[in-house]
Amino acid sequence: MNDCAARGLLNDALESFSARELARLLNDWEFVARRDQWPPHLAASGAPWRSWLILGGRGAGKTRAGAEWVKALALGRAQFSTRPLGRIALVGETAADVREVMVEGVSGLLAVHGRRDRPRWETTRRRLVWDSGAVAQAFSAEDPESLRGPQFHAAWCDELAKWRYARETWDMLQFGLRLGDWPRQLVTTTPRPLPLLKELISHPTSVVTRALTRENAANLAPSFLESVVAQYAGTRLGRQELDGEILDERKDALWTRDMLERARVHETPPLKRIVVAVDPPASSGKRADNCGLVAAGVEEAGALYVLADATLSAARPAQWARAAIALYHKLSADALIAEVNQGGEMVRAVLNEADPSVPVTMTRATRGKYLRAAPAAQLYEQGRVKHVGAFPALEDEMCDFAADGLSSGRSPDRLDALVWAITALALTPKAPEPRMRRV
Repeated sequence: MNDCAARGLLNDALESFSARELARLLNDWEFVARRDQWPPHLAASGAPWRSWLILGGRGAGKTRAGAEWVKALALGRAQFSTRPLGRIALVGETAADVREVMVEGVSGLLAVHGRRDRPRWETTRRRLVWDSGAVAQAFSAEDPESLRGPQFHAAWCDELAKWRYARETWDMLQFGLRLGDWPRQLVTTTPRPLPLLKELISHPTSVVTRALTRENAANLAPSFLESVVAQYAGTRLGRQELDGEILDERKDALWTRDMLERARVHETPPLKRIVVAVDPPASSGKRADNCGLVAAGVEEAGALYVLADATLSAARPAQWARAAIALYHKLSADALIAEVNQGGEMVRAVLNEADPSVPVTMTRATRGKYLRAAPAAQLYEQGRVKHVGAFPALEDEMCDFAADGLSSGRSPDRLDALVWAITALALTPKAPEPRMRRV
């Protein structure tokens, strides 16, 4: 059965439900949960996981997933546990966060229970108690020592990336997870490049799911998606707070995330010159590098504006040549800059074949990539280069590029094209003006 037929059957079934039945169905977590909100079966090693990390953006449904998971453990739901778990830890940034978000919040533990199975919140003892006998005890990451002594079957850790004493709190919790045949913990957080979080992600007993803010659109105000998402999509803040990405940067890289955020603008002044720079792949075929393709312009006062990153994975030279020509015409550029160290006259030939009317300036690298890129990075430090919008893949390369290249060992195709564009606009020596001679 294909997807279309399956959706048709589902729609027919939903139309047969009464309003009460439909409301009950839409409140059933097993029906409405997304794949990223559903607990995995095993870790990558094939063994039962110990830590499940939901890394997600703001409003992506992380809290709801955490509350539903704890609820299922406490009630002994078959898909989550063979029997009700008696001792569960709730660990948040502060005591107030545990109560106001994890317990009493709009997606918290009290909200996800019906009247019949709702636990009791004992304020003075800071714990939830179910009729099944399960108890969820609240702890603050501001007080790691409070975790010394208690023991648990499971734990829910919310917003770990914001914990004041993250390492100390986490370590104390691990000593307490020692009850039952499968002690485990769920971490729900908007990620940041913290050493502890990176260790957890890479640990063989961890599993990771990622939740994007836009995937939870049905539960968010339309105005939020229209304004906030549109404004921050692709930026460092947006990629972290909306897409749940961990954005790292090398300490020895030529560019920093802060440097690029300071360079970000939404529009350009009139530009006196625009170029499209091409860094062709050294080979063709499925294993070829990407073809770097970046456009930039310069305004009258000398400020530079990066306009587009159209880098593509092209198996044949004719493909990247057509893409370069198309970008040239789209931006009404003045010239197309092509690096010819690898392709030589072939580069000129394929570009001329795509459109012989486009002026092509051939350039040849005489220095290493790092030495070529350093002057361009200096222009960023001086505030002379702006990014019109966000270019996530290009900016990732920039913040990972150091004297030994990219940490992955791959060719910095996007960065090379950027450097060629900036070099053509601002770093190429101009021919001296002819001196006036007296007659």
